[in-house]
Amino acid sequence: MDVALLASLAVLALIDSTSFGTLLIPIWLLIHPGPVRPGRLLIFLGTVSAFYFAVGMAVALGAGAFLPEITAFLDTRTAQWAQLILGVALFFWSFRMGRKSKPAEEGRLLRWRRRALADEGGAGSLAGLALAAAALEVTTMLPYLAAIGLITTAELPLATVTVTMAGYCLLMIAPALVLLAARLAAGKRLVPALTRISEWMTNSETLAWVVGIVGFLLARDAAARLALIGG
Repeated sequence: MDVALLASLAVLALIDSTSFGTLLIPIWLLIHPGPVRPGRLLIFLGTVSAFYFAVGMAVALGAGAFLPEITAFLDTRTAQWAQLILGVALFFWSFRMGRKSKPAEEGRLLRWRRRALADEGGAGSLAGLALAAAALEVTTMLPYLAAIGLITTAELPLATVTVTMAGYCLLMIAPALVLLAARLAAGKRLVPALTRISEWMTNSETLAWVVGIVGFLLARDAAARLALIGG
């Protein structure tokens, strides 16, 4: 595996680490009134990472079985034009996502926050919360899907695919683990900063930015392969 592929995967994993399930819910758990309960957060993050690992391996191995056919199809002008149209559509859709009002989205986040902070049903219910959040979010995590594509098209051995996917999922939860360590070391002094991060993530248009960037990259790659622009 070359350095360029590893660097690309690391960047995608760090983008994914800022998502709803990998960072926002963990921050809510860290600012919950009372003493920090590391075990709860570790159960949550472990469940999320295990879910993404299982999905990633299933998709990568399933796609790998049909890789020659997939590669041949993607090299056709029909597929390249479809990719160009999809990229342009995603790019302009990101502006609509950024402009639209978000009362429904804010209400959904408040419901998830109440569930995360009020959930005292033990490890099983917390793992269920993690699975629900990950399943809800997995199809919208475009960097994660792009990473699976990179791993698949690299035609790596099964052992390398397994290690790479595991490393990707661990890097996805690394920022939350760093915040946990910082919260345990700093105590309540870190709560205001975590609260500001939570508010910023709740009110930001991160998903719109991600969709716009992915759309631009898809469109640029297709345009280059169609010789509409320089490669």
